[in-house]
Amino acid sequence: MCRIFAGQEPASYEGQTRSIRLNGHSTSIRLEAAFWAMLEEIAASQGMSVARFASTLHDEVLELHGEVSNFASLLRCTCLVYATELRERPACAGAAEPARPAAGGPPRRIPALVAAE
Repeated sequence: MCRIFAGQEPASYEGQTRSIRLNGHSTSIRLEAAFWAMLEEIAASQGMSVARFASTLHDEVLELHGEVSNFASLLRCTCLVYATELRERPACAGAAEPARPAAGGPPRRIPALVAAE
């Protein structure tokens, strides 16, 4: 097996607990550093802070499903959906290439998704 998985920087999978406000209520969420970094990219691509993005996502899931049983897992899966969309999106002429991992580390920059109209 290649070392892309084993060669990850330990800091990228170190757990971090952050306190955020979900629609006015304080809560703590524990995710790995790589997921926090990707959530920051996703939120920025939507013109939001991570807290605002998380609140909006929480509201939308409540509307669709009536409850959010494991919000930390939902956030991780949101990152996977985002990464999958980037991988499957057809390349556009003149579009910037996604950043490549540096020596087994996570990508440095992830381009923003553009909502289809």
